[in-house]
Amino acid sequence: MGDLVIFYEWAMFAARWLHVVTAVAWIGSSFYFIALDLGLRKTPSLPPLAHGEEWQVHGGGFYHIQKYLVAPEFLPEHLTWFKWESYATWLSGALLLALLYYIGADLYLVDRNVLDIPSWGAIALSIGSIGLGWLLYDTLCKSKIGQSTTGLMLVLFAILVAMSWGYTQLFTGRAAMLHMGAFTATIMTANVAMIIIPNQKIVVADLKAGRTPDAKYGKIAKQRSLHNNYLTLPVIFFMLSSHYPLAFATQWNWIIASLIFLVGVVVRHYFNTRHARKGNPHGTWAVAVILMLIIAWLSTGPRLPEGAETQISAGGQQYMDSQHFAAASLAVQTRCAMCHTAEPAYEGVYRAPKNVVLDNDIAIANHAREIVIQSGWSHAMPPGNVTEMTAQERALLVEWYREGSNS
Repeated sequence: MGDLVIFYEWAMFAARWLHVVTAVAWIGSSFYFIALDLGLRKTPSLPPLAHGEEWQVHGGGFYHIQKYLVAPEFLPEHLTWFKWESYATWLSGALLLALLYYIGADLYLVDRNVLDIPSWGAIALSIGSIGLGWLLYDTLCKSKIGQSTTGLMLVLFAILVAMSWGYTQLFTGRAAMLHMGAFTATIMTANVAMIIIPNQKIVVADLKAGRTPDAKYGKIAKQRSLHNNYLTLPVIFFMLSSHYPLAFATQWNWIIASLIFLVGVVVRHYFNTRHARKGNPHGTWAVAVILMLIIAWLSTGPRLPEGAETQISAGGQQYMDSQHFAAASLAVQTRCAMCHTAEPAYEGVYRAPKNVVLDNDIAIANHAREIVIQSGWSHAMPPGNVTEMTAQERALLVEWYREGSNS
């Protein structure tokens, strides 16, 4: 069993590593081409059918790039297709979702206090909602609403807000935030796989057959690429959110997720405007900062208050001296030590998460800050509240920490 656990942990690490690497490749190429597209210039020397060109310098060399809105008069012998970065990012993300949230559904996906359903039901809801999201989005893009860029973006934002709230009614806070990333990333990858690349292949096939390609295919692909451009930054946030309980484990996590989309839009607007040489809208950064301050304030909402260590640290002593320490220690050892111990008793957990052992007074005092963040100011731990920590116990941990901090 030990070897199997080690293999599983390294499989998770490898999948996460692959996901990060491929995401960097995809997002990097996306950012580059958006900047390139917006920076194209029309010059008298452009060849027939060319839309614009750009001269760039990098790595000691010069690059001369020309763009054709439809296609050049002849098809080059070699074309570089930018698609595998997107596919590999989505596939590695799906693998991570399965390894952590599906295999560990009882711990990470299902919160019985939110929705008491079996693991298979939660997994079905996860897969179904992600697939349904793409179908709904694609239908909207192809409808009359899709003919209005602004109107479509407003409708899509309303859908994303609704999904942010909906996921918090189905899963743990951590899983809800992660699913917003999966929901959005699936739309982005499906745009590449189902719309952008197929449309480009139609153009290539027309050129090979001697037909004049229809410009509508490029226009459609451009719309989907624009959406991907604005969705990129929120997806990165959701990828990282599982490490920050004040983002995912608070009462207003769905509003936080919704506002993150707005932050992504204003930041991308700044860079898009700069790349298009249309000004330097510094005000967008002020909007982004204000939104982030609102997010930080929301994370302190009304729901928040609700290897063994043998040597006490300098900072830990003040928490051990608190008059509430005995009660706080009892709460932690009752609700947390079944996993956070040298030999975890919870099924499926074979070592203390992040090697944090909380089965003795010294360790609890030393980890006071982490404990109050995870279980006092937020409801991140226990996962899905599997040990049924009460609101009174959470409030006790907050009071204990505040008392120790003020001593």
